[in-house]
Amino acid sequence: MAKNEWGMSTYPLVPGHEIVGVVTEVGSKVQKFKVGDKVGVGCMVGACHSCDSCANELENYCPDMILTYGVKYFDGTITQGGYSDIMVADEHYVVRIPDNLPLDSGAPLLCAGITVYSPLRYYGLDKPGMHVGVVGLGGLGHVAVKFAKAMGVKVTVISTSVNKKKEALEHLGADSFLVSKDQDEMQAAQGTLDGIIDTVSAMHPLLPLIGLLKSQGKLVMVGAPEKPLELPVFPLLMGRKLVGGSCIGSMKETQEMIDFAAKHNITADIEVIPIDYVNTAMERLGKADVRYRFVIDIVNTLKSSS
Repeated sequence: MAKNEWGMSTYPLVPGHEIVGVVTEVGSKVQKFKVGDKVGVGCMVGACHSCDSCANELENYCPDMILTYGVKYFDGTITQGGYSDIMVADEHYVVRIPDNLPLDSGAPLLCAGITVYSPLRYYGLDKPGMHVGVVGLGGLGHVAVKFAKAMGVKVTVISTSVNKKKEALEHLGADSFLVSKDQDEMQAAQGTLDGIIDTVSAMHPLLPLIGLLKSQGKLVMVGAPEKPLELPVFPLLMGRKLVGGSCIGSMKETQEMIDFAAKHNITADIEVIPIDYVNTAMERLGKADVRYRFVIDIVNTLKSSS
């Protein structure tokens, strides 16, 4: 969004949609929260509440969903995200953060966490004993491994980089690791996975991934490449395989995910930074030099303008 790589950014842009903090004030009709509560706001702050998706508590698929930053809000102003010292939000779009979930390492779950939790649940890849692949070991991928393992699923990490093998197996607890460029490794793993969560936003071939699936297997895309990927149809027909997508999750499911994370001690691996480091952090992010999420310490480093 900062670089307008998806072609939808408007400037000035105040990003940030993995936001946590403490309630300092509530409106007279607020019922769910009180001053002092630990809360979070994720990727959306509004929806139409009259369409089919909203009626089914799936605000994240509302055609009029309002993103947390960079789009027009009901009052005509442009939404501003979390790189700020205060925020006002409709209580429906606020998540309660359990006391035992740290604010800093819990924050990225509000986007990265729900983005991988939702498809694991919806596509039925959450049954103990199943075998699921996670493509890409970044901000999304590393929490996908943690959630899948907590659900009792066997996890294989698939990466272009052999350098991440030790990290995946020893630190994150994955069961196995495949280097996607190693044809022998990929060939040996053909037809072994019930499903795959593909977190990669760069251009990459889907054919080798489809080959890893068992019959009736599901390849779920949660990364968002800038250009269309090539989708070979024949291997889908021959195994009755599915390619699907998933976009964050509803408010109900986001709260469920946060509660699940607190129960199973799931947090993101983070590097906390001051606000004046943000440009350097963006440069490092471009080089994939972060394990695995930068979190900005707003309260201690951003001087209030008020």
